[in-house]
Amino acid sequence: MRIQISTLRRLLHTSSAPTPNPLPLLDPVSVSNTISSYSNDPSRAIDFFHYVERVHAFSHDTRTFNAAIDVLAKFFDFDRAWSLIARMPSPSTDTFRILFNRYASARLPSDAIHAYERAASEFGLKREPLFTSLVDALCEHKHVIEAEELCFKRGDFPVTTKSHNMILRGYAKLGWWHKCREFWVDFEKGGILRDLHSYSIYMDIVIKSGKPYMAVKLFEEMIERGVRPDVVAYNTVIQAVGVVDGPDRSIRLFREMVDNGYRPNVATYNTILKLLCRAGRFDEAYGFLEGMRKDGVEPNVITYHSFFKYLMKPKEVMGLFDRMVKSGCQPRMDTYVMLLRKFGKLGFLRLVMDVWKAMEENGCSPDKFAYDCLIDALVKKGMLDMARRYDEEMVAKGLSERPRKELGTSILGGECCYEDHGVF
Repeated sequence: MRIQISTLRRLLHTSSAPTPNPLPLLDPVSVSNTISSYSNDPSRAIDFFHYVERVHAFSHDTRTFNAAIDVLAKFFDFDRAWSLIARMPSPSTDTFRILFNRYASARLPSDAIHAYERAASEFGLKREPLFTSLVDALCEHKHVIEAEELCFKRGDFPVTTKSHNMILRGYAKLGWWHKCREFWVDFEKGGILRDLHSYSIYMDIVIKSGKPYMAVKLFEEMIERGVRPDVVAYNTVIQAVGVVDGPDRSIRLFREMVDNGYRPNVATYNTILKLLCRAGRFDEAYGFLEGMRKDGVEPNVITYHSFFKYLMKPKEVMGLFDRMVKSGCQPRMDTYVMLLRKFGKLGFLRLVMDVWKAMEENGCSPDKFAYDCLIDALVKKGMLDMARRYDEEMVAKGLSERPRKELGTSILGGECCYEDHGVF
């Protein structure tokens, strides 16, 4: 049985000297999860990284290194991230995938490409999966022009249906629907056949571009061409018919899918639940939730988000939140932000503080959005001194560039910086 994140976090906060008996169950998964739980507090994340190494003689592996690198890179500390990579016995493709994504999200596509080149020259990782990870990261973060140039002009690897799919998804991320259409039409002109994933991506595109009825036609075309659908394709068309005709037709298609031998996954149920909740049909949604469990499909965070978004009774929302946690489904940071924002707008400060307390007890470090929701709720209730304290805390952690003028917040004397452990 692994140590819980909250237990490991308490060790860092309370231990001042080495313990005589290292924790017997200190394992890479628990350590990496705990580092990731400090994803919005890089100083604490790195402190914990060194603490388990120094105090408990823990030997870091690829997973724990990757978790620390991800936190550092999230806060643009790429130099220290590279220093950690230099310490690793053998950095993996996953290690560089993390860097590609962080560079791309920081709007540094040229640095992501340079990281790929370093991986090739210094670590001998110039393999197609690494190149695919780079292109995927660039497309995910809307640097599709650079990705297209890499795929079609630089020519490190042959152009495939997979690379076309990634570029198509990249244009979808940008919302360039006309370009998506052009790319879709030109797809097969270059001798590249559309596969199941191509259709799934383009069906999602036409839904988002306001033409959900087109997704149904594409689904039919796909079947006519002999491309066998999978659950993802069914999920997409279930969403499309739900947008056009409401949840009843989606439920009929859901049953047709089951009759055809396809087993619905959690995303299938989530699609139906979202449609029912949006329509205010909560009794049916709860019934579907129970049926989901009976079918052996466990609800995930997105399942509960559908309810949290549309339910308006605070008591019902908190009851469902408690049920979610007790079932073993751990809330994400955006779960907490959603609830903080909802209760703050409704003026229920006590519930805002309850959610904040639950967030801390469950081992989540608040991000900027969580702090903003809490501070807004406090300001709304006229509790300016407490709002100012949380604003100072947010600035000290480096989650905000400057304090709020309307609060007259001053930057704390203890500036948030990484502790120098003499390791790098």
